[in-house]
Amino acid sequence: MLKIIKSGFYTSVQDAGRFGQRDYGVSVSGAMDLYSSQFANAIIGNAIDAALLEITMTGPVLQFLEPTLIAISGADMQPKLNSITIKMNTSISIKANDILSFGRLISGFRSYLAVKDGFLSQLVLGSRSMCIPITTTNRIMNDDTLEYNSFEGNQLSLNANVKYNYKIIEDYILDVFKGPEFHKLPIERQELLLEASFKVSKLNSRMAYQLEPIFKNNLDQILTSPVLPGTVQLTPSGQLIVLMRDCQTTGGYPRVLQLTEKAINILSQKNTSNSLKIRLKE
Repeated sequence: MLKIIKSGFYTSVQDAGRFGQRDYGVSVSGAMDLYSSQFANAIIGNAIDAALLEITMTGPVLQFLEPTLIAISGADMQPKLNSITIKMNTSISIKANDILSFGRLISGFRSYLAVKDGFLSQLVLGSRSMCIPITTTNRIMNDDTLEYNSFEGNQLSLNANVKYNYKIIEDYILDVFKGPEFHKLPIERQELLLEASFKVSKLNSRMAYQLEPIFKNNLDQILTSPVLPGTVQLTPSGQLIVLMRDCQTTGGYPRVLQLTEKAINILSQKNTSNSLKIRLKE
């Protein structure tokens, strides 16, 4: 069992996502940065869709009440075990009553903590991902507990020495495809969209990232149509909104671009005022 001493800014249980329910308006959810979450799981020999903790910006303080193995990938928040700094992207043995804490955010925005065999939180519609209203809460809280299987030993995965791709943290270029309504933009607007530099606005969350500056727009709204994580919507006011893992399943704003899976991972590691460029994939 894991005891949550301090929950951090926004820490939630996530896995690969909740699939097969979009017909009913259910968000996919899942880890914002699937690359880093799957990397953490792979290090300790978990299934890549095992439930883990997604830690945003400020880390929690956690007490492990039973032995296990852990791995931490993604954003560097200076993890410490019993006040001693530990390495990321490697397998770490945990003893009963060990305390994991985090320091200052060094790079990235979201970190992933995997435990051996994954967390055994409530399974809802085939997933353990927290997302209101599908689950009763969207994050862990102080004094919560999370179940996991006790594991003793130093079993290492064959993937333990695989190199983490830091471009997920460092890259600022988002590869995109043209969205269904891209062609409705005037040519000069299309060119500007693909050449401009953007920044992440203060309005960013698991549901959507808004980008700055405002993009001049004369497009009308569309009939409510399907949207996906990574869909870039353009509002009547000229706001570019990039939908993320907890996004709705339909929307009425023109869908001008669609991020690749890698681009979603890269964007999820960006914080307010971080710079971005868009690159079209043919």
